[in-house]
Amino acid sequence: MIRERELGALRGLPALLVLLLSLFAATWGVVKSIQNHQPALVVLSIIGVGVLLVCFSGLFVVNPNEARVATLFGRYIGTEKRAGLWLTNPFTQRQRISLRVRNFETARLKVNDANSNPIEIAAIMVWKVIETAEAAFEVDNYEEYVKVQSEAALRTLATRHPYDAHGEEQVVALSTHIDEVSKGLAEALRDRLAKAGVEVIEARISHLAYAPEIAAAMLRRQQASAIIAARRKIVEGAVGMVENALELLSQKQVVVLDEERRAQMVSNLLVVLCSDRDAQPVVNAGTIYA
Repeated sequence: MIRERELGALRGLPALLVLLLSLFAATWGVVKSIQNHQPALVVLSIIGVGVLLVCFSGLFVVNPNEARVATLFGRYIGTEKRAGLWLTNPFTQRQRISLRVRNFETARLKVNDANSNPIEIAAIMVWKVIETAEAAFEVDNYEEYVKVQSEAALRTLATRHPYDAHGEEQVVALSTHIDEVSKGLAEALRDRLAKAGVEVIEARISHLAYAPEIAAAMLRRQQASAIIAARRKIVEGAVGMVENALELLSQKQVVVLDEERRAQMVSNLLVVLCSDRDAQPVVNAGTIYA
């Protein structure tokens, strides 16, 4: 594995000044040699001008949050991350790599969740390059590598979790445990992208839905689950209210009921409290035992 190391380039402004002065001196030497009819000096001066012009190609600029990876005849010699104008061997090839934070959204993938239900899922990835040598030489195209591996990790994550927990609190579901799912996705991406010198800053689900062919059926299922949960809460509250009513009637000795009448009162109260419609009162003007 190729590890990043510093290029050690020379400061560009002083080097540029020296090159300009040297080029001026060499050009002046060519002119003087021609005037003095000195062929040998003319040839040497022309060679000097040519060498200096080649040296100018060793100048390069590094912008903020940018790096230049340098290779010399197929051999990696270093990376320059310092912003500014620099001078290095003019025969090197210098590849530009951005160190800025980047993000992209994956395509909407159609996969089966842990319950084999077809779903659509997409995610947003925030990442940046931290190891330039690995990004340049360990993978063919690190940007394409990030995209492909992100989609692969997202597919794998979706198949390990169900879309909905359906009341099972211990189950990590895609729709209800967003933070846990996002954390798992980020960890999976870090393992996959480490070899490319890429750091994953954040990964978060951006789109999640049932596939169109089962969306209507799943919507009815969710509505039924919500109704059942609501009814359960209503029944729990009604039972507590009936228990409290009977306890207060007994403590204040408002009325003494036998078991049959107590059961009838409980039934009536539950019907009133649990009904989804307003109850219609019935006034009994006679004895309750008639």
